[in-house]
Amino acid sequence: MRQKYFFLLLLTIPFFASAQKRKYSNEFLNIGVGSRAFGMSQSVVASVDDVTAGYWNPAGLTSMRTNSEASLMHSEYFAGIAKYDYLGFATAVADNTAVVGASIIRFAVDDIPDTSELIDGDGNINYDRVKSFSAADYAFIFSYARKKTKAGDKRSLSAKRNENGLSYGANVKIIHRIIGEYGKSYGFGIDAGAQLKKGPWTFAAVGRDITTTFNSWSYNVDKLSTVFTATGNEIPKNSTETTFPKIILGTAYKPVLKGNFGLTTEVNLNLTTDGKRNVLIAANPVSIDPTFGFELDYKQIAFLRGGGGNIQKSTDFDGHKAYTFQPNMGVGIHIKNFALDYALTDIGNTSDALYSNVFSIRLEFGK
Repeated sequence: MRQKYFFLLLLTIPFFASAQKRKYSNEFLNIGVGSRAFGMSQSVVASVDDVTAGYWNPAGLTSMRTNSEASLMHSEYFAGIAKYDYLGFATAVADNTAVVGASIIRFAVDDIPDTSELIDGDGNINYDRVKSFSAADYAFIFSYARKKTKAGDKRSLSAKRNENGLSYGANVKIIHRIIGEYGKSYGFGIDAGAQLKKGPWTFAAVGRDITTTFNSWSYNVDKLSTVFTATGNEIPKNSTETTFPKIILGTAYKPVLKGNFGLTTEVNLNLTTDGKRNVLIAANPVSIDPTFGFELDYKQIAFLRGGGGNIQKSTDFDGHKAYTFQPNMGVGIHIKNFALDYALTDIGNTSDALYSNVFSIRLEFGK
């Protein structure tokens, strides 16, 4: 059963090598981090205010509740075949006028049987020659953010987190992708983001891969030549893969409610610049994919979240066309300096109900 995963993976190598510009390059970086964001259908670029802002919008790091935060997440997709992990940390620096952070993301399929040497030089099948390898994607994200304040204001960032004003930040991304001994790539990219708070409203803009992210691929020709020649595939050549910029615009609204309840709602517009996609507003070269989410809380202790996105036009077997969308939901609990979040989400085809359970925790340090 697992042997087919190996041959399927080999067939995907020419896909990465043959063309310079790919619509879905570095797609693992679009999955997201943090169960709060998953539960709200990724509609968080305006409301994010914790360490996960290092991924969603670095400007949000200036709204952390304490001087330092750490978060980690683990999830599995496709019946446990693929594993997705995230670890993030952020802390205030420069007399509480700025925040720096670091995030690590890994998406991988491990223990793939390598049957390329199953048959020895005499034509005999030798299972002792079967090895295993991993197809893994890594991203290392380094963040920096500042909040525009008056000169001489030395209050902690947590004391200023709910005040009106502008926050801004940027990310530097280093990407490493590896397919066992067969191929690997290194990439570099830059993100930038801003949040503007005005009373109950927060407006945000994020530019991902704003300089266009480049992945330089190299391949082990000696390792590939035997299998690719036998299967009639073209041996890939070293190449460069590009990821086009993506713009995310977000608006969050947090009304003042009576009693112990709070509510945050947010709407995002995801603008891709790599050509026509199957989204609500499909155009060339810019397509627009809207998402929405909400978060209801009780005393900032218990949270209920929901949202929707991935709106697409689909055609059934009878030729009827209809719009579909992907719903998500989640819950969370925040006690003192510890937060546990859960989301029921779907990164696959909603009609197949490929829902995934995602858990994440967050730790807060300092005042």
